[in-house]
Amino acid sequence: MAELQIVIPLYPDVTHLDFTGPHQVLCRLPNSKVTVASMGGQDITADGLTFGNLADLSKVEHCDLLCVPGGFGATDAMLDEAFMAEIRRLGTGAKYLTSVCTGSLILAAAGFLRGKRSACHWAWRELLLPFGAIVDESRVARDGNIITGGGVTAGLDFAFVMVAELAGEDFAKTLQLSLEYAPAPPFQSGRPELASPEILATVRAFLDRGKQARSEAAQKAADRLEPAL
Repeated sequence: MAELQIVIPLYPDVTHLDFTGPHQVLCRLPNSKVTVASMGGQDITADGLTFGNLADLSKVEHCDLLCVPGGFGATDAMLDEAFMAEIRRLGTGAKYLTSVCTGSLILAAAGFLRGKRSACHWAWRELLLPFGAIVDESRVARDGNIITGGGVTAGLDFAFVMVAELAGEDFAKTLQLSLEYAPAPPFQSGRPELASPEILATVRAFLDRGKQARSEAAQKAADRLEPAL
């Protein structure tokens, strides 16, 4: 059986847990190879950490599973024509198209989510709409071969769903135990419907600082797709 090729494309200002969480899980899959790549193989800084020795995204020949992480840098990545060309190239031949957090906006900007259900970080879900995607508030959403995770930490849940799909539920459970994945958050404040009004207002105020730029970028990326839709 051919080795399963998993590719995680990075870009500047990606959120590192969006890909390091899934990477920790997916790298344990048997008969598989996880390649983390960037344009030109450039080092990528994410939340103060620098990731190096990356593959050149343009030289990755193909993948079976494309996993696109999110982050504040997704705003610029959606409009980076060279980066998006590689996402379209690899995604077109992939068996599974996947994302974490606002990585779904990049999948949408590549034209893969029109008419498809997709998850995204709760603060940015509505930006999927200009691309013709169907917003799904689930922590992990599936529509055919498209499997998407919600915000940041949902990438771990997504990864275990993916492992169950590829290697069976028993293996996924075994891996879950070996990694001691048993979430027990100290506070019930991880989703907007659970957070207090004061906490929600504070987070919204922080995220809204980049909302206009991201909204404009999403609309511009969606407009670029129109001739092909």
